Amino acid sequence: MNALVDSHCHLDFPDYTEGVEPLLANMAQAGVSHALCVSVSLKRFPGVLALAERYDNLYASVGVHPDHEDAQEPSVEELVRLADHPRIIAIGETGLDYYRSPREAVAWQRERFRTHIRAARAAGKPLIIHTRNAAEDTLAIMAEEGADAVGGVMHCFTESLAVAEQAMAMGFYISFSGIVTFKNAASLREVAAAVPLDRLLVETDAPYLAPVPHRGKRNEPAYVVHVAETIARIKGIGLEEVARASRENFFRLFACPAV
Repeated sequence: MNALVDSHCHLDFPDYTEGVEPLLANMAQAGVSHALCVSVSLKRFPGVLALAERYDNLYASVGVHPDHEDAQEPSVEELVRLADHPRIIAIGETGLDYYRSPREAVAWQRERFRTHIRAARAAGKPLIIHTRNAAEDTLAIMAEEGADAVGGVMHCFTESLAVAEQAMAMGFYISFSGIVTFKNAASLREVAAAVPLDRLLVETDAPYLAPVPHRGKRNEPAYVVHVAETIARIKGIGLEEVARASRENFFRLFACPAV
């Protein structure tokens, strides 16, 4: 069977008190060959990069999460410099999150998002985009800043099919997390059914959002198999087909070797 890839996780987080070795062993047992460790702040970035440098099947990104108001603000130049490394395959995660703050209070998020898109274009690397309660502004800024020049992924997707279609029209992939397995996510499963296999990725967003049957527990990359199983069931196809397509999509998008 084609091995799965977890396209978004945070293995540098302190939730993993036992370290990453047991997580890698669990990945191998579950048939998950690779994972992308995603940066959320410049402060944590060295730890993210260290994981990718140490383990051949882990990759890394560089970026500052939109919900980290007190984070060190990145510049285009700094992001481009940090991205100039063979183990850094994307810029992000970046985007907009209005869940905790009203739109009028977070102009700084929109400026940070623009900075990341400009850095991605300068570095020639794809974007990892987070959007929550902010789809209209997210898509508008993507269009204004020319995000289609580099493409990327809409991670942990929870928006409508119309939003997915607009993102895909700009060259973006749609990534589904454990949320798609939740009982109350029927509308998201309808979106997953409609997204073409050649534009689809799967992820855990670990340590968050553990899929059923692990919901409520700490998440890890091995559990991405449950996301893929749900996608397969929704689409009426085999797990092997979802694994093959999502794996090919990952390595095509991020242009990295499947070592």
